[in-house]
Amino acid sequence: MSDLFSPLVEHAIETAAEWHDGTYRKGRWTDSCIDTDDVGRVPTMAHVTTVALTVQRAGWNDHAVAAAFLHDALEDGNRHRESLSRDALVARVGERVVRIVEAVSEPKTDLEGVPLPWRARKEAYLERLASGPVEAAAVSLADKLHNAYAMSSSLEAGIDIFCDGPNRRGLSAGAQHQRWFFVAVLDVSRRHPDDRLVWMRRRLEGEVQRFEGAAGL
Repeated sequence: MSDLFSPLVEHAIETAAEWHDGTYRKGRWTDSCIDTDDVGRVPTMAHVTTVALTVQRAGWNDHAVAAAFLHDALEDGNRHRESLSRDALVARVGERVVRIVEAVSEPKTDLEGVPLPWRARKEAYLERLASGPVEAAAVSLADKLHNAYAMSSSLEAGIDIFCDGPNRRGLSAGAQHQRWFFVAVLDVSRRHPDDRLVWMRRRLEGEVQRFEGAAGL
């Protein structure tokens, strides 16, 4: 019987919870569990936890699960707009996990610090994913599955996810561009023959079809 407790995953959870504390998803489709006059926002930690559980349920190892908890840590700043350095993350969870995280992180700016357009960021992401380890494909599929699920659920609830609203930021790209990215991630993941990726791809393919219907594509 394998060890039920993983210090590596615990360190990843602690790091992710600390880093993403006070940051939120762009929108939500579910009702808030707190009594507030404002539209409650979904903490980023809910997303990374869903991604990590999906990776774990698919049978991946602790390094992949840890990377799933941290998959947005290098890419996204914290609530103070600080960036987490690679060295700091390696010190917490090790080189192997960080290599997976790097392969699923998109650059936000060019070498001069100029913000990159949405398409350029996604193309750079796909290049990193293609040359990354197989665990990165698993984390990416789980991430896109949850994103597609959230988008479809929001659209079916009558929420225009492509426009700003109360406590909600519209997505940076339209429905056709989002579908292109989902399909591109699926295509890149097929470079790896690992059987654990098969059902993950099938589940994402089904969610992409749902998104197409919800978005009127």
